[in-house]
Amino acid sequence: MQALRVVPKIFYFDTFKEFNDEFHVGKDDLVVTNEWLYTPYIKPLGIDTNVIYQEKYGAGEPSDEMIDAMSQEMKKYDFKRIIAFGGGTIVDICKVLALDIPEKSVDLFTGKVAPKKVKELVVVPTTCGTGSEVTNVAIAELKSLHVKKGLAVEETYADIAVLVPETVKGLPYKFFVTSSVDALIHAIESYLSPKASPFTEMYSLKAIQMIMDGYKEIVANGPDARLNNLKNFVLASNYAGIAFGNAGCAAVHALSYSIGGAFHVPHGEANYQFFTEVFKMYTKKNPTGKIAQATKIFADVLGVDANGDVYGELEKFLGELIAKKPLREYGMVEAQIDEFTKSTIENQQRLLANNYVPLSDAEIREIFANLF
Repeated sequence: MQALRVVPKIFYFDTFKEFNDEFHVGKDDLVVTNEWLYTPYIKPLGIDTNVIYQEKYGAGEPSDEMIDAMSQEMKKYDFKRIIAFGGGTIVDICKVLALDIPEKSVDLFTGKVAPKKVKELVVVPTTCGTGSEVTNVAIAELKSLHVKKGLAVEETYADIAVLVPETVKGLPYKFFVTSSVDALIHAIESYLSPKASPFTEMYSLKAIQMIMDGYKEIVANGPDARLNNLKNFVLASNYAGIAFGNAGCAAVHALSYSIGGAFHVPHGEANYQFFTEVFKMYTKKNPTGKIAQATKIFADVLGVDANGDVYGELEKFLGELIAKKPLREYGMVEAQIDEFTKSTIENQQRLLANNYVPLSDAEIREIFANLF
C-alpha cells in the first residue's frame, strides 16, 4: 500500500512579508481573505492585487450558497493564481473556486459534475487546526440538501501550502483552542486508522506531543502562553494534516457533522464535543489494541495511570482550556439522538470506515445519548 503522499509543496516563513518577498503577490493573483487579515498583513506592504473579502458573502462555515456568490464575483477579475489567506472556511472555499465551477457548486459535491482544476492555488492558513493546506478535503454545507458534505478529489489539493506563524497571533483564544483541538483529533484519529503507516504515525505522534506540551504551558501560565509557542502549533497542525490526509479521520468527525450542520457549530468546536466520548467507547470495546499506545501517550503527558480513566482525565484537562457543553445547549432535542444516529450512519461511511474498531448503530446512538 502507499505509505505517504504529500501533494502541495510546503513553504515556511516567520512573517507574511517574507512570504510576499518570495511569492510577489500582484495583479495576476486573486487574494481571498478577510478584511481584518488584509488590513494588518497585506495593506502595509502596498501590494497591488485583486481581493475578495469572504465575510461579504456570508458568516460561519462554507456553504454552497457562499461559494456560488463568490464564484460570480470572481468573474470580474483576470488572474492566474488564487491565494487563500485565512482560516478553514476560506481554504475550503478556495479549493472549490480553483475549479471550473458549474452554475450550482452543489453539483460538484454530489458528483453530478466532474471536477476540473483551472487555477493555481496557494494556501496560507491563519489557524492552527484544519491542516487543510495539505489535504484535498473541502467541506461545505449544502443548503438545498440540508447536509454537510465533503469533496475530496485530486483536483482539490492546493499547489502550494505556506506556513506563517505570525498570522495566527490575532486568532481569538477560543478559536485557537478549538482549532488546535481539531488538529489533536486529526493526529490521534489518523494514528488509529487502519490506513495508518509508519510514516503517518510519525507525523501523528509528533503532532500529539507538540500540541499537548503546548497545552500544558497554557494551563500552567494562562492563555497568553500560546503566543510564545505559535510556531509549534502551526507545525503540529500541518503534521496532523499530513497524517490524516493520508490515513483519514474517523468517528469523531463523522458524529460531529450532525451538530455542525444542524446548529452551525464551528468544525473544531463540534469535534471537541465528541472527542473523548468516542475514545471512551473505543477503549471499552478493545483497550489492549493499538489504542493502548495512544492512551499511554496521553497518560504520560497528563501524569496519570495508563490503566485508569485516561480519557476522563483528558476531558478534565481540556476543560481547563475551554468548557465542553452538553449537546442540548446547542439546541439539540432528545428526538434528534435517533435522527442524528441515522444520519451519521447513512452519510458518513467514508469516515466511519477509518474507525479504530467498528461501532454499531447502538453504540453510535449511545455516544449521542451520553453527550445529550
